[in-house]
Amino acid sequence: MVLTDADGLPLGADTASASPHEVTLIEPLLEKRVLRRKLHRLIYDEAADSDPLRARLKHRGIDLVCRHRRNRTKQPTQDGRKLRRFRRRWKVERSISWLQNFRRLVTRYEFYAHLFHGFVQLACLVVVLGRF
Repeated sequence: MVLTDADGLPLGADTASASPHEVTLIEPLLEKRVLRRKLHRLIYDEAADSDPLRARLKHRGIDLVCRHRRNRTKQPTQDGRKLRRFRRRWKVERSISWLQNFRRLVTRYEFYAHLFHGFVQLACLVVVLGRF
């Protein structure tokens, strides 16, 4: 998982197993960000549509902007005005495609997870340095 700023520069990266749901991986990713300035909003896709996650992020002062799932049974918690920011999600997808340029990340050759995480951080550093 990659955390980016509004311009698509990687601020943090975290690797985990494929078995846990993405909702459980969002908060550890926020803890591993490089810049310690306060986040005001987090834009994510439908996988983060969880009321307990919204409450935990609201307690931290972070506003979660994501679409509701189609099969949601509870009342919607946000209207369409916040979802206007969702249109800028292409910047996040662009930063993920920048990381996909590194073949070592696309095809994981490392057996140990800490080595793979090191290469992910190195690729994020190369992307950030290439933008300046």
